[in-house]
Amino acid sequence: MQVIDSGKGKTIEAFGLQTNYLEMGEGEPLLLLHGSGPGVSAYTNWRKIIPELAKHFRVIAPDLAGFGHTERDPNFSYDIKHWGKHLLAFLDALGIEKTHVIGNSFGGSLTLATAARFPERFSKLCLMGTPCDKFFMTPGLRSGWDYTPSRENMRQAMSHFPHNPDTITDELVEERYQTSLISGAQEGLRQLLVQPNEEGETQLSGMPEHVVAKINHPTIVIHGREDKVVPTEMGFKLGRSMPNADLHVLANCGHWVMAERPKEFLQLVVNHFTAE
Repeated sequence: MQVIDSGKGKTIEAFGLQTNYLEMGEGEPLLLLHGSGPGVSAYTNWRKIIPELAKHFRVIAPDLAGFGHTERDPNFSYDIKHWGKHLLAFLDALGIEKTHVIGNSFGGSLTLATAARFPERFSKLCLMGTPCDKFFMTPGLRSGWDYTPSRENMRQAMSHFPHNPDTITDELVEERYQTSLISGAQEGLRQLLVQPNEEGETQLSGMPEHVVAKINHPTIVIHGREDKVVPTEMGFKLGRSMPNADLHVLANCGHWVMAERPKEFLQLVVNHFTAE
């Protein structure tokens, strides 16, 4: 399978930030929003999937504020409203009025928050491993807070994400480790994450069910049955709450659906976004 060559792609100013993004293909725009975690970026999340999706769409994958190679501003407030403003400014800078979107985990939360406030900017949605309403912090999410840069620590943090441990290759560990070394990367991640309680469980919140119930976009919700990062019940909540959502639960699959079940993932999303 063809891959993207580098995490450093094109750059455009959006919401005062020089924003790094990858782009490939022609046709209807399809926006890919990465998740969170140590060393995450558009490149580490999507590099093997972009060339396949680019056979059907104009694929655009930005490094969201605080991640990857996008400029870091110490005055940027890392909250969902500012991430949404950065995202919309990014689309405006590219002249994109309306787009399909795939949101992975945190990227799914950002998709929901933006679609709830600005529904006219999105056509169809795909939500993958996305939280909904209240749940308790999992060891996989805590590993992002606890991470300090080293290859060994990166491999340990990543161990929570796939169901099949063979998904974690030396190449992937190195890619994410190198990205985690970018100045300000871990500081930005910790502003996104909730600090774990020293004792007892730590409660987290995705978009509330009563909010997602008002999002009418045609949507597919994809969740790994063995997801130990964002519990599979989150997918069921989205599938129950969203009026035009179809839920797909994939067996023998953890949090990285596009890496562990790429053929099924591609078939689902291409069929969804190309259907009339």
